[in-house]
Amino acid sequence: MNGREEAEHLLVLAKRHVGSLQETVHLQGFADEDWGFLAQQTIEKLLKALWVLGGVNPPRTHALDPLLDGVPAKSGTIAVPATLLDLEDFAVQARYDAEPLALPASRLQLLDELEQLLDQVQQQLESEFPFGS
Repeated sequence: MNGREEAEHLLVLAKRHVGSLQETVHLQGFADEDWGFLAQQTIEKLLKALWVLGGVNPPRTHALDPLLDGVPAKSGTIAVPATLLDLEDFAVQARYDAEPLALPASRLQLLDELEQLLDQVQQQLESEFPFGS
């Protein structure tokens, strides 16, 4: 895969995750731990797409802060709210803790922030590879 194809692939996965989050945002039977873990995976894919757009292979990590800090300058600046970055610790704890956990913000707020982040990355992709190029 070339850079554009790989970035598009990551965006397709992120969009699928966002669709699942949208469908379960009000579903009380869908555990916050699972919802938050999927949200964290979405952010990870979006940040890795920015690495690819910058011409750099992203590291094999789930850690959001290093992924954000390492986004190549060529990819432009991106705003990631602290509440989304807080999902990293949440996801790690949810993976190993059987006790219920509280999300760092409401599902609606997190979903809104994720949708905005997805839009930012989509715009970066479109500016790097205009439609038809």
